[in-house]
Amino acid sequence: SSDVLEAIENVIQDVLKSLAQKKAPVLTLAKRSDWRNVEFKDSVGLQMIPHYTTKQIRSDCLRSAPTFALMLKILSMIYKMVQSNTYATKRDIYYSDTQLFGSQSVVDNIINDISCMLKIPRRSLHILSTTKGFVAGNLIYTEEDGTKVNCTCGATVFTVPSNVQGIKNLISHAKFMLIVEKDATFQRLLDDDFCNKLSPCIMITGRGVPDLNTRLLVRKLWDSFQIPIFTLMDADPHGVEIMCIYKYGSVSMSFEAHHLTVPSVKWLGLLPSDLERLNIRKDALIPFSKQDQTKLASIQKRPYIACQPMWKKELEIMAASKLKAEIQVLTSLSSDYLSRVYLPNKLQFGGWI
Repeated sequence: SSDVLEAIENVIQDVLKSLAQKKAPVLTLAKRSDWRNVEFKDSVGLQMIPHYTTKQIRSDCLRSAPTFALMLKILSMIYKMVQSNTYATKRDIYYSDTQLFGSQSVVDNIINDISCMLKIPRRSLHILSTTKGFVAGNLIYTEEDGTKVNCTCGATVFTVPSNVQGIKNLISHAKFMLIVEKDATFQRLLDDDFCNKLSPCIMITGRGVPDLNTRLLVRKLWDSFQIPIFTLMDADPHGVEIMCIYKYGSVSMSFEAHHLTVPSVKWLGLLPSDLERLNIRKDALIPFSKQDQTKLASIQKRPYIACQPMWKKELEIMAASKLKAEIQVLTSLSSDYLSRVYLPNKLQFGGWI
């Protein structure tokens, strides 16, 4: 915590120095969403390069002055929280003065910018993310406050903890971990008792694009148990994008890649080639939208696709067919095809890439 306080004091000292010299104070930070600031490393995923391009938040410019003021406001809130050892969620910060902040996304962006500027993970700033992910299966752990969580009880779902770093005494006999894109598929697999039927496993869903805590938990489980991690996504550009976030990270959070990415993640399904192999009816597939085409073209150009020839092939199949499919398409074969046939076969015969 003394590092955090010192980092914030340094920023404020610079502001005061500028004012003493009758100069307009400026905050300098990395351009977080710029691909030129990111390099791809096999062992880490996407990470920010040391000599990144920066942007300035100026106090004397009409467009950036409000952001400058809000950054100082949130820095002062963080400083107080670290001093008093209290925590707040991003929502708490927004609701402390909704008129001042205007929207939740403004607060979220500023917090990520501050984390990047100070080079300190968000958790150390005493800011908790609200969690939307779920976990189930063969896993027991103790939360920071001493609560024992036992996910092994049948079809019980637990929310991903809001302080992943604080969990301890992790116990699991799971043979693998399955990351499921969507909540509906996750619930269906639970109803079919998938976590115990084949062999014990841990299932996680970020319910779409994963939040920070879900990504932190996947990483923590990987560090703790070193078991294979498979992803079950829709066969569409959006599903591929989500899988890449778990495996390689995102550009905007590349400054925290070391805590968030798991480069050993495997793509289990739904593969574009599966659609043809299983003779899925064409009328059960969905034609690409313009947005899908743009998204797929952008994914195909990313540095990590070049070192994944099998992935590249699957994306080419998707691009050629201009058709996408949700995992639910497998119910056109039979209602429990996913848990009874598809996943057991894939896991038994190595149908992942």
